[in-house]
Amino acid sequence: MRFLNVNTFLDPESGGGTAERTFQLSRAVIGEGVATTVLCLDIGRTMERGAALAGGNVIALPCMQQRFLIPDLRGDELEQAVHNADVIQLTNHWTLLNALVYRVARRMHKPWIVCPAGALGLFGRSRTKKRVYNSVVGRSLVRTAAAHVAITRAEREQFAAYGVDPRGVHVVPNGVTIDEYANADASRFRSKLGMSDARFVLFMGRLNPIKGPDILLEAFCRVASAFLKYHLVFAGADEGMARGLQRRAAEEGLSDRVHLVGYVGGTDKVSAYHAADVVVVPSRQEAMSIVALEAGACKKPVVVTDACGFDEAEACSGGKVVPVDAQAIAQGLYVPHWRKVSRQRASRSKSSGKQGALGSGASARFMTGAVDQRLKLEASPDV
Repeated sequence: MRFLNVNTFLDPESGGGTAERTFQLSRAVIGEGVATTVLCLDIGRTMERGAALAGGNVIALPCMQQRFLIPDLRGDELEQAVHNADVIQLTNHWTLLNALVYRVARRMHKPWIVCPAGALGLFGRSRTKKRVYNSVVGRSLVRTAAAHVAITRAEREQFAAYGVDPRGVHVVPNGVTIDEYANADASRFRSKLGMSDARFVLFMGRLNPIKGPDILLEAFCRVASAFLKYHLVFAGADEGMARGLQRRAAEEGLSDRVHLVGYVGGTDKVSAYHAADVVVVPSRQEAMSIVALEAGACKKPVVVTDACGFDEAEACSGGKVVPVDAQAIAQGLYVPHWRKVSRQRASRSKSSGKQGALGSGASARFMTGAVDQRLKLEASPDV
């Protein structure tokens, strides 16, 4: 069986959660004995990340235009990748790469699975362009897929607008490998920041409006005078918000307590989680935050918004779920609550003794099951 996993990004800095999901899923499927190829664009740390997929293959197409993520198709690599696959998964939604693979897959009568990873809704900027995309290719791409995957139960309802019955959508959660987060030198991250033993709140993710770093900063401004020993650390690539965040921190006289450290990955990321007192995910929209999973693997409490699709974080005593609002997040940053959650998590960890992957095994089992069933692509009308 040959599985083609398609995502514009494999680079964790540019692609964030969907890039990490693509990596984790591919690794899990490889572990199940399925021949796996990742098709993506050659951006950032793509090949470095791909090298960690032992036993898999990565086809990274040159990117002709970074803003609109236009792949260079002068070779036949895309066509050959689709031709060689038994089943294809398209991750995310609003991408030219997905559209191109869909066209080729339909022509070759190859079955494809759609996993939008929370991207089906018309949210954020470029809504007019997104409507055009759906009209030309997006709606048909989703509707005629052989199978549909949501990351959370709530995400299933988004498929209805594309003519897909939510009851038939499979839920395959995000996953991380716990062992990779088990141990880290917290002092290593602190020393890089020159923070010694200072306590801090951690934001891990791209500095993009959809991720809500501005909301978290406003929340921190409201509690900063009450928690004088605490700092706020933003760890993520800048996507146009860094200067505004720095300016706002300066207005509140918090420049020495608000740190923008850029992208953090690998062992440095694990060290950052272990050094933090609490991790906050203030997203305006998200489908099951991988950051919250990573924080949990490091036994750190989280404050997540109810737009993150991860209400289970509070249900399992892993943190606090709050509305997408600065005041609500500020209330969630109540220090005694973090300490209570940390004690509960430590207690649950000692009693369970569980290791392995959270969700990635389920992803692999679903994917191999889908291939085993030899999903058939039904004849579909031309777009």
